[in-house]
Amino acid sequence: MILNKEQQEILDGAKGETLAKVMKTLVMYGDAFGAEKMVPVTSEYNHLVTSFGLKMMTPVFELMQQLIDAGAISQQKFSVDPRPLDKNVPANFLQNLVFNKFMYATQESYEKQLRELGLMDEDAFTCTCYLDEVGNKPKKGDVLSWAESSAVVYANSVLGARCNRNSGIMDIMGSIVGYVPYFGLLTDEGRRATWVVKIETEKKPEAQLLGSAIGMKVMEDVPYVYGLDKWIGNELNESACTYLKDFGAATASNGAVGLYHIDGLTPEAVELGDKLIAEGARVYVIDDAELERVKAGYPVMWKKENAKPKLCFMGCPHMTLEQLKSWTDRIEAGLKASGNKKVLIPTVFTASVAVLREFNKTEYAERLKATGVITSYICPLMYMNNPLCKSMPVITSSNKLRTYTTARYYTDDEILAALTKGGNK
Repeated sequence: MILNKEQQEILDGAKGETLAKVMKTLVMYGDAFGAEKMVPVTSEYNHLVTSFGLKMMTPVFELMQQLIDAGAISQQKFSVDPRPLDKNVPANFLQNLVFNKFMYATQESYEKQLRELGLMDEDAFTCTCYLDEVGNKPKKGDVLSWAESSAVVYANSVLGARCNRNSGIMDIMGSIVGYVPYFGLLTDEGRRATWVVKIETEKKPEAQLLGSAIGMKVMEDVPYVYGLDKWIGNELNESACTYLKDFGAATASNGAVGLYHIDGLTPEAVELGDKLIAEGARVYVIDDAELERVKAGYPVMWKKENAKPKLCFMGCPHMTLEQLKSWTDRIEAGLKASGNKKVLIPTVFTASVAVLREFNKTEYAERLKATGVITSYICPLMYMNNPLCKSMPVITSSNKLRTYTTARYYTDDEILAALTKGGNK
């Protein structure tokens, strides 16, 4: 890798041993992927994936302290993934004991480290940092040093920023020295599509299910998607962005997609169209039957396949303000139609503190509360990591949560029926 004068000086120790180690790590990372140079991180803010004080992560906390002690803090303020704990989320005595004594006992001390390293503010814990309410929204062309997969794919695809699917800790290292290795999705060639996906469904495809199908088919490659404009239009409005948030998260977790192009909608597709498609790109046609085939193939991880659900999580990634409002309307209507007053399964809607703050200013907040739904800022995945929680029959419409935990996926309509009518559908 060819380094400029400043980069070489950092590597040689001109700014101390700790920064030299950080630069060496980034250089080795770039060498592994054939990067020929480093490029500046240009976004206003960074975003870190590691938000939880899990006791087994002692080496991470020791590394963070070394950085702090050496004054090697982030050059950018940053947001970070959601907190793992919230006393308002249903948990019994033993589950809480495991959470607080055996899993996330170091949460408070780790958050202190995050503040010292450059945390934006006390509310900057969310996987949807790019929402307007949160304020960490990169511009088109910005070079990022992020690692959270759902945020990376959104920033690359919907915002037109540039970021590789980095691992945790690499995100803060890029922000500390202000450079990242230039390869993959930072390059024009790396952003070309090697798959053409044609949507030929007779109804609007479920965002999380469509993303799952594409992710499992193309894996880490870049897809160019035709036919979605019929269902979500050609304008990146709030509704379309909300759809793409969930769609992208599923492509990134059920596969390893870091960038997708939607014909006539996402920035680079609008600008370059089919010029983004590489020669020899493979084709994947998706109709309603294909989506049903994908859904039918999901394994059931519950001990009893027909168990009654004991908890429902919505919001992985975190919900938008529009989703909170629309789901309030849907649940009220569903309860009214079934003659029930409150949801029949304990239900948690998760969103960032900033989004929940705006939601609580609206009439919808009290209406949702009246249905029995709880709102929270936590990460559902971190909740499900508790061995006493993963044994519970939990339902979700998040394909990311389904992939990483024992939670069972249902479509939005199936979730609504389960919450308002009963049963596990």
